[in-house]
Amino acid sequence: MKEANCPVSKSVPISYFDLLEVEGSDIISTVEFNQTGELLATGDKGGRVVIFQREPECNNEPYCQGEYNVYSTFQSHEPEFDYLKSLEIEEKINKIRWLPQQNAAHFLLSTNDKTIKLWKVSERDKRPEGYNLKDEEGRLKDVSTVTSLQVPVLKPMDLMVEVSPRRVFANAHTYHVNSISVNSDCETYMSADDLRINLWHLAITDRSFNIVDIKPANMEELTEVITAAEFHPHHCHLFVYSSSKGTLRLCDMRAAALCDKHAKLFEEPEDPSNRSFFSEIISSISDVKFSHSGRYLLTRDYLTVKVWDLNMENKPMETYQVHDYLRSKLCSLYENDCIFDKFECAWNGSDSVIMTGAYNNFFRMFDRNTKRDVTLEASRESSKPRAVLKPRRVCAGGKRRKDDISVDSLDFTKKILHTAWHPAENIIAIAATNNLYIFQDKVNSEIAQCRDR
Repeated sequence: MKEANCPVSKSVPISYFDLLEVEGSDIISTVEFNQTGELLATGDKGGRVVIFQREPECNNEPYCQGEYNVYSTFQSHEPEFDYLKSLEIEEKINKIRWLPQQNAAHFLLSTNDKTIKLWKVSERDKRPEGYNLKDEEGRLKDVSTVTSLQVPVLKPMDLMVEVSPRRVFANAHTYHVNSISVNSDCETYMSADDLRINLWHLAITDRSFNIVDIKPANMEELTEVITAAEFHPHHCHLFVYSSSKGTLRLCDMRAAALCDKHAKLFEEPEDPSNRSFFSEIISSISDVKFSHSGRYLLTRDYLTVKVWDLNMENKPMETYQVHDYLRSKLCSLYENDCIFDKFECAWNGSDSVIMTGAYNNFFRMFDRNTKRDVTLEASRESSKPRAVLKPRRVCAGGKRRKDDISVDSLDFTKKILHTAWHPAENIIAIAATNNLYIFQDKVNSEIAQCRDR
């Protein structure tokens, strides 16, 4: 593939957040835009959720799209202990999903390994005053002291963002929750762990329906686990889940209550000549995403991202190499456990460009129309205001250019596992350890020009 300046090398950082000193609990574990892109939520290993809000556009700068600033921070999960199993349940936020906005308030789901919570995020800029039975501090008055009645009034106050828990969905998963997905009916959502997928109603917390169960009668016969799951964006009866064997199963809830029998199986035949000890590990799918149109599936395994057409099950329609230069390093990556890293992937708003992370704080973008790709770096140097990101290139051997980076010099402790793309604009959020980078196109028109070349 050819390197190109599109679609994001014309990008500039609009926000950069070094959330805290680097400690294990401060590492960002999930990133998610809401449906409008005005809010961006991050979760970390310490169980905290930080919500960023996009500021209004700048009138004096025509290409300023508005920076993201901290809107609210709250503790979503606390560490727990399962006394029956003598098991510690860590507070790490595995996934965050926004619900479609129905009123002035926003709602989001957050989950750790076992418990899913529904949160309400709302604003308050007025307070009631003039109660008849309460004093100014909110304490009840003696009724005998009330000699007259008054009508309470609302007085302006400084804007306050309130975050309150509305539902707690617990005790439904034996294994670690790896995915949650909100259905297009806006009433239900599903949660997936290693062996089961449950369907929940957002208003009911004491029961869920098991819709997929791949647990064998004898656990010694276990050959694969569920790695990710997502609802179709438009058809509420369809969902897909991926497995550690590199397969995708599309299920239709109209066919049966328990969707153990899939409607479609997406699997690419393995080339026997490429078979190795690491084949099954690197073929495990770490993330799956429906396109916004609902026609395609995007999957990420260790070395590649693939685009699947729902109408073609036998092979992916597109395969992009993310870091094929690591193929010769699989043995050392296995020894340091990096081979088990779970990278996410993302579509842009028009499904024409895909993005995923890599090592050395690099992230990769692939233009599906021009078949061009670019490698960019999220670093403190690139986060300077209005600095344009420069394409990076990794050299596996042979002649090296001036700015090329050798494979042997890559830092495998710096990895971009979590990424998100604004649903409508060319704005991306990149989580690198405990740092959050937000980049946008310098000039939106340049993207379109770039894609037309």
